[in-house]
Formats: sequence, structure tokens, C-alpha cells
Amino acid sequence: MELTVGAILEGKVKSITKFGAFISLPDNQTGMVHISEITHAYVNDIHDHLTEGQDVKVMVIGLDNGKINLSIRRIQPAPPRQPSDRGHQADRFRGDSRPRSQDSRPPRGRPSAPAERQPQSFDDMLKQFMADSDSKISGLKQYSDRKTKNRRR
Repeated sequence: MELTVGAILEGKVKSITKFGAFISLPDNQTGMVHISEITHAYVNDIHDHLTEGQDVKVMVIGLDNGKINLSIRRIQPAPPRQPSDRGHQADRFRGDSRPRSQDSRPPRGRPSAPAERQPQSFDDMLKQFMADSDSKISGLKQYSDRKTKNRRR
């Protein structure tokens, strides 16, 4: 039987290592499922998800120099995405429980953006970058010149 990428096969877990599991496939072939391809969640110990002798359904994801790369994760349905909590992490560190939308100040370190942003061409963005870069470099030179003049010799 000729294997192709994307084919779904039945196999049996032959052995388990720290980095993955070896699966015996039909026609006396062996493929490997990397630890990152076992499940959608983080896998710390493969033994929590697989045991030797277990029958598994795998997908062929690669054929490289006689090696067969397999995946169990790609057959499973993806878990529903949880809404990101990143926007609320800053609220915890601000020391108050107000949501960010009620805060009248713009976030520190970022200039307030105009309501409607105009797309810029690459040349405009390059000119803006060069102007910002030149002003930063001149500021650094002034600072370093001031430090070297004050030093006693």
C-alpha cells in the first residue's frame, strides 16, 4: 500500500519515547507521532494520552527519506477558542477594577491614534522611520557627548 500525505490510517502504538510515539502501520511500516501532534492541548507527558498497544487513528502529514510523520491531533476537531483575556490583564495591574473602556486616559507609552487611519505607502512609512531614527540617534549623541565632557581625566 502506497502512503500519501493526508491519508488517514489505523495503527497501534508500538513504543513511547519522551519526544513522541512510534505507531505500527499496515504493511509492516512504522511512523512516528511527535509530542506536539498528539492533541491540541499542551502535552507534558505522553503517557497521559497514549499507552503501548493502544489502537489509534492517525493522519500522514509527511514522508521524508523513508520516515513517516503522523498526527493524531489533526484528525480531532479543534477545540472552541476561548475569548482572549489579555485586555483585562492590564486592569489587574492598574490597581483598580474599572474596565479599560471607562478609563479616560490613553494608555501610557502609546500616542493616541486618530479615529480614522489613512493607509500609507511604503515610501511614506520609510520617510517616517528615517526621521524618527535620525532624531533618536541625535538625542543619543547629545547624551553621550554630555557624559564624556563631564568626565575627569
